[in-house]
Amino acid sequence: MEDNDFVYAVARIRSKEPDLLSASFMEQLLTAKDEGESLRLLNERGWGMDGQRAAEILRSEQAKTWDLMAELMGERIHILNVFRCENDFHNLKAAIKDACSEQKIEGIFVDGGTVPETLIRAAAENQDFSLLPHWMSDVGKAASELLLKTGDGQLCDCVLDRAALEQIREAGEASGEEMIRSYAELRCASGNIKIAVRSCRAGKDRAFMERALLECRSVSKARLLDAAEIGLEAICSYLEHTAYREAVEELKKSASAFERWCDNAVIQSIRPQLRNSFGPGPLAAFVLARENELKTVRIILSGQRNGLPEQVIRERVRETYV
Repeated sequence: MEDNDFVYAVARIRSKEPDLLSASFMEQLLTAKDEGESLRLLNERGWGMDGQRAAEILRSEQAKTWDLMAELMGERIHILNVFRCENDFHNLKAAIKDACSEQKIEGIFVDGGTVPETLIRAAAENQDFSLLPHWMSDVGKAASELLLKTGDGQLCDCVLDRAALEQIREAGEASGEEMIRSYAELRCASGNIKIAVRSCRAGKDRAFMERALLECRSVSKARLLDAAEIGLEAICSYLEHTAYREAVEELKKSASAFERWCDNAVIQSIRPQLRNSFGPGPLAAFVLARENELKTVRIILSGQRNGLPEQVIRERVRETYV
């Protein structure tokens, strides 16, 4: 499929972009008196129905996005797998831990992946990871055996988190779309940074970090490892000389502040797609915009539900695409 073959799909996306939630609407949600008022505002925008729970509304809105992409892209929807495979690895992690635990926990799986949750659960419960796609099967088996042998949940997470980043990188390259490749690079680099910071704070040794980090173009694995062995200040000092220099202050504040910076960087990088009429870029950008607004709405509703001050919630809110 050539770029011109996406012209109709892009035209459809253009008709949907005005329905994206704007910064002014997010401000309305932020200043709503409680979660109930926010839900009513969302209902008025066509999100869910009166009386529907927040989780159901968010799940429905996510499904709408992927139903639209399936309609517009058909067999080429695999180009967008880079945005979905992380959910697959989240579910694989949850399934492996659930299978190894006597106490079953509800609500640990997420929607929006490429592999059915039921299949992932069956693979973990039956220790038959051949049921899964090749990019999940070997690492799933290795992580499960590691957890059963060592009982170390963090080590299991380490193996699967790295595999998720590797799959994001590979899916980004396979997409053939520069915007998607750039997104994948940002996700891998920011993932490396978060792993290095967490490992540093937890006192993990170099061998653990060596196993957890992966190579990427914009952040040197070797230099990040060296810095993490010294401490957070050394990590920040190294990052001052990379494309992530503007994130350093946020990283010093907290992990959530750094994640917010990363999400905002993605939105800033995809805005040129609003003026692009060819190729899959505008569709990919629309997916990211929708995922971003879902995350922001979830943050606001959760904060209001838990009685957090407006300013605390505001500090976590992401930029909007439109």
